[in-house]
Amino acid sequence: MPSLKEILKYNDYFVENKLYEPFLTTKFPNKRIVILTCMDTRLTEMLPKSMNFKNGDVKIVKSAGAVINHPFGGIMRSLIVAVYELQADEIYVIGHHDCGMSGIETDKILDKMIDRGVNPLVLDIVKNSGVNIEDWLEGFSNVESSVLHSVDMIRNHPLMLSDIPVHGLIIDPETGRLDLVTDGNIDKK
Repeated sequence: MPSLKEILKYNDYFVENKLYEPFLTTKFPNKRIVILTCMDTRLTEMLPKSMNFKNGDVKIVKSAGAVINHPFGGIMRSLIVAVYELQADEIYVIGHHDCGMSGIETDKILDKMIDRGVNPLVLDIVKNSGVNIEDWLEGFSNVESSVLHSVDMIRNHPLMLSDIPVHGLIIDPETGRLDLVTDGNIDKK
């Protein structure tokens, strides 16, 4: 695993040798698209390449499982900013097969938190403050249903423009194959 010192040393080299030049672009997506997808490492390069996008073409928002679990959380805020401030006029929600969020067991995550040093009293305080931590950490059992859930949250959000197409797809993280779940141009509200 690289250390912070190694990363910063390489970064000095990267900047000094102008290795950033091939990546220069603006903050506005060239294709006017924002993608919500999973944070899975297999998708970092494969997803944009499988869709024929290069750096600067699209905005990519990532969350565990490509899930929106709160209509006024950070994920939805990012999508709204992409539409109103960054000129995106189309949204893609792209889940994937073999997702770590499918079938996740929240009690095991909570046990891992405690094993790694989170005080169990802190978990009790969070629970007693009105946060249902089990629901907050919950995954899904069916990727298609999960994609449809996120698509519906976006399509039905009171601050989202109704004419923005919101598409749902599932990518195979091994081959890059995209399967259509819902076409935002046809399957509107």
